[in-house]
Amino acid sequence: MRVYVETLIKADLEEVWQATQDLAQHQRWDLRFGRIEARPGGRLRYTTLGISGTGLATRSRHLTRSPTESRTGSLSGSRTGSRSDNPSGSRSESPSGSRTSALRFGSAHPLSPIRSGSGYWRYLPAPGGGVRFLTGYRYRPNVLPARLMWWATAWSFDRLRLWLETGRTPERLLRQALAEAALRTAAVALAACALPPLAVLAVAALALAVPPLPTTPAARRCLRHPPQNPADHHDSRAQHGNGATPPCPRSSNARSAPTSPASTPSSSAASG
Repeated sequence: MRVYVETLIKADLEEVWQATQDLAQHQRWDLRFGRIEARPGGRLRYTTLGISGTGLATRSRHLTRSPTESRTGSLSGSRTGSRSDNPSGSRSESPSGSRTSALRFGSAHPLSPIRSGSGYWRYLPAPGGGVRFLTGYRYRPNVLPARLMWWATAWSFDRLRLWLETGRTPERLLRQALAEAALRTAAVALAACALPPLAVLAVAALALAVPPLPTTPAARRCLRHPPQNPADHHDSRAQHGNGATPPCPRSSNARSAPTSPASTPSSSAASG
């Protein structure tokens, strides 16, 4: 299974890096992990739905010239390898200012959502300001559907974006999302008590179709495929103002070829 998720964060690259590479911060915004702990030798241990897994930082590479997304979702350019002692994953930085962090992960537990996988996290300075934060990874699932894995990763990315752009804590954003979901559910429940079946179906469809509030995390705001023109992502965000990010265009039909969910946070990338 392969997953690609990308978002544009209007924040300093170093700020995004710290929020994703610091294990204590990472576990605050990533829905896929209950806990992430560093282990000796660049390893880490994480829990997903109460089930433990392990991750290992892998060799990371950087581009020696400005990267461009290929139709396969990989980056084209001349590359050289580098290693880092960062326990959250291996890190590299290119002259263009971009960074990459990579990780391998897995769990031997029979009930673990993911059996094994690998992926990367990439941080690319955006032309109009901010950071294109993206992940690409492939994994062998046990019980977790690919669609659900993509949703959890994208929802977490948007939660991170809102945290860094608005200052609302990940915990507050989660409570807001739960409250909004409860209101939608209550509306459908009330309709079921007072309206005929067809009307109830209409209310349910409306509850699902109405976009979340601009300050509520939403997976639909993230890209599923690499954009043909990265500037389009920025322009789309700019036209709708802060927070009012519309669903990102599905940009081309190109499939990404993720290789490893990024760094320790990648571990999250792992799980993305």
